[in-house]
Amino acid sequence: MAGRPCPFCAPAHERIVRAFDAALVLRDGFPISPGHTLIVPRRHVGSFFALEAGEQAAMLDALTWARGELVRLHHPDAFNVGLNDGPAAGQTVPHCHLHLIPRYAGDVAAPRGGVRWVIPGKARYWAED
Repeated sequence: MAGRPCPFCAPAHERIVRAFDAALVLRDGFPISPGHTLIVPRRHVGSFFALEAGEQAAMLDALTWARGELVRLHHPDAFNVGLNDGPAAGQTVPHCHLHLIPRYAGDVAAPRGGVRWVIPGKARYWAED
């Protein structure tokens, strides 16, 4: 990202789903499912935990709004909500953002464990059924 402008500080107009005072709802540039959406604070801050409490609350309000829109438009069966906070967690854009990923029955063969699969060797914690 060095030398390139932040894609979330001035996103392309066509990516903006809704603009709130302290947060934006954006279409993901590389969606992993239909409706994959990002919630981004307007202020350029790398970590969710470095945001002010009001900014965090605004992001969660925008997340709830976006979920309602995705239910209305895409009718998903479930959601994953993801936050990659820091490079060791996989964050590639150093501007805080939440992923709202609609999930659809059958989109993967075995969805059990969800976000735990970021470390595959530790994901399958349950006893065999």
